[in-house]
Amino acid sequence: MRIIKYLVAFFSTFVLAFPVYSLEKIVIHSKNASIQLVLQNDGEGNFHYTINYMGEEIIAPSHIGFRLNKPAVSLQKFDRLSIDTSSTEDSWETVWGEEKVVRNSYKAIKYSMRDRLGSGILVNLYFRVYNDGVAFRYEFPEQQAFAHFIVGDENTTFKMNGNHTAFWIPGDYDSNEYQYNKTRLEDINAYTASAKEQDIALKTVYDSNAVQTPLLLKTDAGVYINIHEAALINYPVMQLLLNKTDHSLITHLVPDAVGNKAYLKTPFRTPWRTIIITGKATEMLSSRMIINCNEPSVIKDPSWIKPQKFMGMWWEMHIGKANWQKADGKHGANTENVKTYIDFASKNGFDGVLVEGWNEGWEDWFGNWKENVFDFITPYPDYDIKSLSEYAAAKGVKLIMHHETSGSVTNYERHMDTAFRYMLAHGINTVKTGYVGRIIPRGEYHDGQWMVNHFQRVAEKAARYKIMIEAHESVRPTGLHRTYPNWLSNEAARGNEFNNAPTLGLHPEHETILPFTRMMGGPMDYTPGFFRFRLNQYDSSRTTRVRTTLAKQLANFVIIYSPLQMAGDLPENYALYPDAFQFIRDVAVDWDETKILSAEPGDYIVMARKARNKEEWFAAAVTDENNRSVSFNFKFLEPGIRYEATIYRDGEDAHWETNPTSYRIEKKKITSKSVLPVKLAKGGGAAIHIRRL
Repeated sequence: MRIIKYLVAFFSTFVLAFPVYSLEKIVIHSKNASIQLVLQNDGEGNFHYTINYMGEEIIAPSHIGFRLNKPAVSLQKFDRLSIDTSSTEDSWETVWGEEKVVRNSYKAIKYSMRDRLGSGILVNLYFRVYNDGVAFRYEFPEQQAFAHFIVGDENTTFKMNGNHTAFWIPGDYDSNEYQYNKTRLEDINAYTASAKEQDIALKTVYDSNAVQTPLLLKTDAGVYINIHEAALINYPVMQLLLNKTDHSLITHLVPDAVGNKAYLKTPFRTPWRTIIITGKATEMLSSRMIINCNEPSVIKDPSWIKPQKFMGMWWEMHIGKANWQKADGKHGANTENVKTYIDFASKNGFDGVLVEGWNEGWEDWFGNWKENVFDFITPYPDYDIKSLSEYAAAKGVKLIMHHETSGSVTNYERHMDTAFRYMLAHGINTVKTGYVGRIIPRGEYHDGQWMVNHFQRVAEKAARYKIMIEAHESVRPTGLHRTYPNWLSNEAARGNEFNNAPTLGLHPEHETILPFTRMMGGPMDYTPGFFRFRLNQYDSSRTTRVRTTLAKQLANFVIIYSPLQMAGDLPENYALYPDAFQFIRDVAVDWDETKILSAEPGDYIVMARKARNKEEWFAAAVTDENNRSVSFNFKFLEPGIRYEATIYRDGEDAHWETNPTSYRIEKKKITSKSVLPVKLAKGGGAAIHIRRL
């Protein structure tokens, strides 16, 4: 039946070579005819959009609209003024990324409207119809008698056609560091699902039915749907509020301190609302719709922007070996200790060393809601930044700066220029920022409009100083790394550091969900590469642990993409398994191509990536709490060429809980015709380095 529907949709493109217009209805197909967008106005001013996939309704007729607080206007009924259509077929080259060249192909329609209920406000709707989904956004064009306005709510609706399986985290305004829940839509309950999240206060959860995006859904017919947004600029984060009676997901924007959502001036365009729809999980991970909806780079000469692999002087503080603050006598960021990291990084080909706890203020930084804890230029007396910068340079590596704001964002903005100049004076051009705690100005949220604008200001100012950044406790990405390629990565999800939290450790399925959810918007600083699994190395009372095998930790360097990739463990732990550590030394951080070989969210992922400007490939597979067999089909390799594959896989007795360090390394000669079956242990994985012979 699906084949018949697909053929009908395909042949209809010959009839509908251009959108069909009538007084009430407009229909436009994607270029491959798999996606059909239907725009309707019922004659009374009610506008709806519908999306069909392979002839089946995926998004039922859904509303659009706004409620403005100033002027006090409800924009919900519209008269159509005009329609413009276009088609785009091009490609563009990335500064860095999962592909060197990204194809951008879609049909577009601009639907111009006027408020029917008396205000006369003009609103344009822009739709793009891709082969793998639909993106749309609102525009408030420049117009007389309507310039400045305040958004009370955006009333965009995504009406599902069933009680789909959902992979979701609760709609917290301040945190996205949750483990994913897998339930039916009707079973979403943020408070119940998060009861075990003891270290995260849910005071800012809007409603027990609220969820964050990217939201992944799977229909009973096997269709995958991802709802997110692209190009989030000067606007609050979109969360979704579920109406369980009809499975509608309604846009809920994160408010500011007084309950308003956004302060805007015409002309203004909202972020794109993105709906990726595919029949295969592999196609979901291959989608580039979100990054394509972002504007090209604003940095004319990006030659100074370099992906990096680095070590971090940070994990010591998480496991009790050292502390950020100096007062207790266990200060980790002292000159001699950091030198050992520099030596290790230099010996093993790393680009840099991140140092946390180097600057004064850590004794009084957390939970105090103070504005002037850090000045970002005053090191502790035992941290000689000048000599360390010179020492690192002599060893061929760079220090990476750490700016923890403790949520005092106004303080950071006052100090940014001075802090960035201080970095450059010491030869440092990369910074990790952090935003732990309640935001100052008081009452703002991490995901509100004010903070969205702050992250953009940091990216723009850092670019002026030719500084690269990654942000922790940040807004989740929406593809802006295309526009600001110096903004290389974000945390914005639960990363490996949570393995040290007693009740919050990562479940084995976590890495099989992140690429389908959080990472649809951009790279993640996940800090893979742990070789010590019981975290009682320096504190015997600790019961925390890493819930993967060693081979899976290697695989995560390929699966969890970041152009700023940190090997998370201690040098002494890597020294225990030097043959396995070789993969971390070799693995690339920038790519020409990415091939998704097989995948199922929450179960497993198998992929391969070609290193940027090299004849080397790296492949990997990860699984959840179940052991399974996967196959690497090497048809992506160049035909007629022989390659050597170095395979790092789970040992026969490997198990994430009982024997995580059991692994095997073997070499095989392969060609594009080869197929390699690999067994993955529970919580396990495999990593492969492929060299052309």
